[in-house]
Parts: sequence; structure tokens; C-alpha cells
Amino acid sequence: MSIGAVLSEAWNLYTKFFLRFAMIALIVFATVNVVYALLDAALYNDDLGSTEAWLLFAISITASVVGTYWLQGAFVKAVQDVRDGTFDSSTSDIFSAVAPVLGTLIVAGILAGLAIGIGFLLLIVPGVILLTWWSVIAPVVVVEKKGVLDAFGRSRQLVGGQFWTVLGIVLITAILTAVAGGILTAAFAFLPRFLEILIGGTVAQAVVAPFSAIALTLTYFKLREAKEPATATPPAPEPAGS
Repeated sequence: MSIGAVLSEAWNLYTKFFLRFAMIALIVFATVNVVYALLDAALYNDDLGSTEAWLLFAISITASVVGTYWLQGAFVKAVQDVRDGTFDSSTSDIFSAVAPVLGTLIVAGILAGLAIGIGFLLLIVPGVILLTWWSVIAPVVVVEKKGVLDAFGRSRQLVGGQFWTVLGIVLITAILTAVAGGILTAAFAFLPRFLEILIGGTVAQAVVAPFSAIALTLTYFKLREAKEPATATPPAPEPAGS
């Protein structure tokens, strides 16, 4: 497995099925950003009481957490579907398929985020190590139906032996999506604050989020295929006459 091969395949899938991936992201980010925009507007409303403000904040955090991990799982299912060259599942089918493991995704994601965050505070290096070891937790949960604790161990097991390659993929995709997201968000800065969050934020996230999710999901499948060839997904059939 090489960084270039994973990113190249990720780019091919991203461009080939861009509208489908963007639509999946758009559904989630539009919902989350509506709540964010309302919360932002409410914070500037002097008539809003503290109880209402805290309620809006709680709703915003809940929507963000649930939306983030549901989307993460949805991208995993989508990539699993398109690896044969076709996008067979409907958007509703993809979200429905993730629902049974959503709780596990949320718990595992929150625990990983807390541990990685603490690791970054401890001279950065521990955070980088944990981020790399646990970079394929979401695919492990969605594809293999692992529980929370098992998912951490399984992700580390798969990454073992390919640490630097996986780290390279994580860092490159993070940088690319951050730069692209920043540019797209800035393009909507002329809008009123509410619309900037709702429209600009949603469009930017829907465009950039799929690529990193595709890359990490492909990383999972390639790690798994390298360690367990019998589980490898058969290659897509060659077109007739090729």
C-alpha cells in the first residue's frame, strides 16, 4: 500500500461519484448548520434567556455529534458500495444501514477524540500516534460491526506495519481539506452571518468532507486486504472488449 495509490483511487472515486457523495454530506451538514446558524443568531439576541441559550447550545452539540458520526458511517457504506465501480445503494439505504451501529460510532468517536486531544496536549507526539492508530475505527465499526473497545484494538492492529503510510494519508488529506474548505468558506464571506453559516458552511463541508472520508475508508480496505487477502473485495470486472 502506498500513499499515492490510496490518494489516487480516492480522487477517482470522489470525482466519479461526486454528486452522490456531496448529496449525502449536504443532507447532514444542512441540518447541523441550520442549528448552528440559529444558535449563533440567538447568542446576539439580548432578549434570549439563559435557559433558552443553554437549550439551544445542547441541541447544537447533540446535532453536531450525531450528524458527524452518522455521516462518517454513511461515507464508509458508500465507499464500500462503489468499490465495484457502481453506486447501487440509495441515499436512504446508506443512512439506514448505519443506524444500527450509530451508538457505537458516537461512543468510539468521542472517546478517541478525547484521548487524541489529551495526547496532543502532551507534547503533540502521543496525539499523532493515537490519531494514526485509530484512524480506521469508523470503517471497523461499520464494516466489521466491532464494539467500542474491540474497534480500538482492531484499528491499531490493521495500522500496524503501515504506520508511516497511514500517517501520511491522514496528514495530506487533512491539509488538503482544510485548505479547500477555507477557500470555499471565504467565498461566502460576503453573505449575512446567518446565511454565511448556513449556505457557505454547508457547501464548503459538503464539497471537501467526502474526499478525506473516502481516503480513510480506502485505507481501511487496503490494510485489511494486505493482512487478510481472503477478505479482499474482488476487483471490478473489466469492460467488454477491453
